[in-house]
Amino acid sequence: MAGSGLTSLGRVKLTDLAPCEGLPSDSYKLSVSTLSQSLAQYSAAIIQFPASDGALLRSGLESARLYFHQRASYPAAEMIHNNDSREWCKTSGYYADPQMWQETYDYRPGLTPNDPNSTMDLPPAGLPDVFALLGKAARDILDAISFYLNLRSSPFTEILDNVPLRNREISSSVLSVCCYARPSFQGAQHHNLATQEDGQLIMFTDHEHQADKSLISLVKSDKAGLHIRDLHGRWFLVDSDLGPQEAIVYPGLALYQATAGYVNPAFYRTEINTMQGNMHGQCSLAFKLMPKSMSSLNCSEMRAAGHGVEAQFLLPVLVDDFMQKSPQLISSLTGRISSVSIFLQSKMV
Repeated sequence: MAGSGLTSLGRVKLTDLAPCEGLPSDSYKLSVSTLSQSLAQYSAAIIQFPASDGALLRSGLESARLYFHQRASYPAAEMIHNNDSREWCKTSGYYADPQMWQETYDYRPGLTPNDPNSTMDLPPAGLPDVFALLGKAARDILDAISFYLNLRSSPFTEILDNVPLRNREISSSVLSVCCYARPSFQGAQHHNLATQEDGQLIMFTDHEHQADKSLISLVKSDKAGLHIRDLHGRWFLVDSDLGPQEAIVYPGLALYQATAGYVNPAFYRTEINTMQGNMHGQCSLAFKLMPKSMSSLNCSEMRAAGHGVEAQFLLPVLVDDFMQKSPQLISSLTGRISSVSIFLQSKMV
């Protein structure tokens, strides 16, 4: 690690990452540098939202707790998640993974019903507002990374959804409202368990090398439990010291592909705390900024900015084809990542 590297996870105010016309301010350059160094060293960073936005996130988490608390103790067969990668841009509504003791409600504009009089169960409240908030934040973060890489403004516009969506368009990006270890949910049959001295159980999800296929992911949880692997392969808890208006941001596999490996994807695992008295389990809001299904990931912007591009990134990859690859397959490709991404640590803005 470079001597000038960060000693802990970088904290950045979202307002300092908002781009403005003209020359970049000192606060913008410092914030972009802190963000990018944190992503390089720790594969994650902490984003601080304004107080009013923090209130919306807290309201969203409270709504999530109430929503899952009233669910049945075991989902119907059609709601069991099968992790079919072909459906990556079609998930919507409630589904569950009993083996992982996880329940999810996916909000996808253009597909998820918004009609409060719908015969389907009512979704958690406030999802359109949370989606808009985290979506805007994810785009600002993506632009900040582009600035750090010396790419032109908004270089990923062609592979992102329209803002706002046009008539009959369905969002590629998704807001997942998740709940782990709800006491009344009958799941959790295959986990790695560890018992602490106070008798509570700590469980890790079975897959230790999960990685989102997103460009950018933002996660806000009501309890700590997200572990991410750093540059040296060490796992560490990233959300143990979050304020009420702070969230975790980390890059996904699509950004790794689109930047020719210059931005490493985050590998993560979730710790589930079954401490007695935990009525609602562990809830989170997870926004994934995804590329459009009909677009392609290519490194033309990286080449135009003068970056070296290895042979494996030279040919464009259709997004739909990219999404069909299993995380394990892509992880095997990213295991060699390496040297090129250290650029982010040493580069000066």
